Amino acid sequence: QVQLVESGGGLVQAGGSLRLSCVVSGRIFSWYAMGWFRQAPGKEREFVATINLSGGSTYYADSVKGRFTISRDNAKNTVYLQMNSLKPEHTALYYCAVGRGAVISARGNDYNYWGQGTPVTVSS
Repeated sequence: QVQLVESGGGLVQAGGSLRLSCVVSGRIFSWYAMGWFRQAPGKEREFVATINLSGGSTYYADSVKGRFTISRDNAKNTVYLQMNSLKPEHTALYYCAVGRGAVISARGNDYNYWGQGTPVTVSS
């Protein structure tokens, strides 16, 4: 059984930083791409960042390029999202997800395991 547990969210002032972590249980972690998505209140879930199984390829939503960095540690079954220069519009519930394959994707349908999310609130 695959489980994903996110952590690291919280309340931060605009301009601050947070580092989200997602630990994946099960032996599939190093086989697949991983992604981060978010859902703000009253809005649909949207793609944030993705990383391939080796960590050598990443892709970001335009809204977070240059501010957020995705990385992974396959030995620890963990994927990270470093978020810098946060803005109030980054406030959302952040989810990590395990991809269906090794190739990175921005489409939610290309991910088949999801965590419960960790909340991020950025105050102005």
